Amino acid sequence: MVDWNLVKKLIKMIKEEDITGLAVEEGGGKYEVRREKGEVVSSHSLPAQVAPPISPPAEAEEEGLAAITSPMVGTFYRAPSPEAPPFVEVGDELEPGKVVCIIEAMKLFNEIEAEVKGRVTKILVENGQPVEYGQKLLLIKKA
Repeated sequence: MVDWNLVKKLIKMIKEEDITGLAVEEGGGKYEVRREKGEVVSSHSLPAQVAPPISPPAEAEEEGLAAITSPMVGTFYRAPSPEAPPFVEVGDELEPGKVVCIIEAMKLFNEIEAEVKGRVTKILVENGQPVEYGQKLLLIKKA
């Protein structure tokens, strides 16, 4: 069921705040409103099927791996600019506070920092890919 009041509020926010887009998940559905060539376009989707949450493999927890997750919806970037080297590579040692990537959300670039000391074992997202809130970005072998 579409919440038309919510859609109207999102459209009003897009116009008043002069932003290009906004996405909200509520009640199991996702509402997205964006500006395309000056016009406001909205969409709504419901999950096709509610699946149980996927738990990490038991061996990953046993090996002492920690995941760095996305704190927001946005676009994942491994480097500060296209010409610059990536913040981290597989095998790099991390200290808490080290920047590991950038998530761009609504033209704001948010630096994501390591919260644990360890070594990067896997980068799970390709440069320039969209990411969701809570999505795992990197795996770290805790020191």
